[in-house]
Amino acid sequence: MLFNLRNCLAAFCLIASIAPVHARDYHYSDAHLHFVDFFQESDGMSRLLKAMDAGNIDHVMISGIPVAKKWHENEPKRPRYYAGDDAPVYWYSATDVVVAAALKELDEQERRRFHPFLSGFNPNDKNADAHIRRMLDLDPGLWQGLGEIFTRHDDVTALTEGDTPRANNEALTRVYHLAAEYDLPVMLHSNITSKRERNPLYLGELEDALRNHPHTRFIWAHAGTSMELHRHQEKLEFLLPTVKRLLDDYPNLYIDLSWTMLRPYLLDESNAPVSEWVSLVEKHPTRFMIGSDVVGRFEGLGDGMRAFDPFLDALPEKVARKVARDNFLSILPKKSTKQSSQD
Repeated sequence: MLFNLRNCLAAFCLIASIAPVHARDYHYSDAHLHFVDFFQESDGMSRLLKAMDAGNIDHVMISGIPVAKKWHENEPKRPRYYAGDDAPVYWYSATDVVVAAALKELDEQERRRFHPFLSGFNPNDKNADAHIRRMLDLDPGLWQGLGEIFTRHDDVTALTEGDTPRANNEALTRVYHLAAEYDLPVMLHSNITSKRERNPLYLGELEDALRNHPHTRFIWAHAGTSMELHRHQEKLEFLLPTVKRLLDDYPNLYIDLSWTMLRPYLLDESNAPVSEWVSLVEKHPTRFMIGSDVVGRFEGLGDGMRAFDPFLDALPEKVARKVARDNFLSILPKKSTKQSSQD
């Protein structure tokens, strides 16, 4: 009997030695959230706050959506998404008014959890920087970043009225100069390629912006991926080496891992962390951030953020907590960063 007891104790000690001492309990910053959908509608701030509290989400990058979907005169049924029919989307500046109004309804403690990015401008219009200045003057201290700026965005681009925006066009050059002047990070959606080309077709547009504006902090939305790219190409094999090189070459580049980056890049089909991406994040521990990229609907917000946990758990704990929460806060304007670090 004593022998069996010793065997049981030995087995228990072995299991305890290989099991984690405790599961990590993360707090998050959602680095990519749209308060409204493509019809400029939202579940509202009270539901967003409730979802944040339930999901351990301390801070949120909150923005509108810079385009609105048109319900065309010839369509008998209202579309439910921007791709619901062939009607266009158009640049919609009032999206920022909606976001600002929602934030102004909050008390001071609640507002400190939100970090609004201004997005309602046409990135093809060389008047865009003047419009942004007016918005900054109307609400001094409110806006903490610019974006998400839509440039190359597959079907959104195809449906947008007017010319195709590019990350390196003259209008955005003026915007980037303004961003550096006001210490505002820029979240840029610039697809790395088209739905059919298996090479970084549009990468040069992004690199021009990074190279020519070294004093502007860029957050690359989804590292240039999108759902449409995945539907047509499944996985971009050139993405990882491209991101590696860009991070080495451009210290002003940060990577948003939201939406289409979780799978198939960070996690494989069995939900296991992909070691190459783990190693890359370990090499650049301050340059990655996670987000939900929800659009106006907040019911699954916490689940969306917790979906990153298997990848975070593969990182050293200190790095994981930076990616989960702190890296986003560190890229904000200095005044905002100091305030957020106290919360």
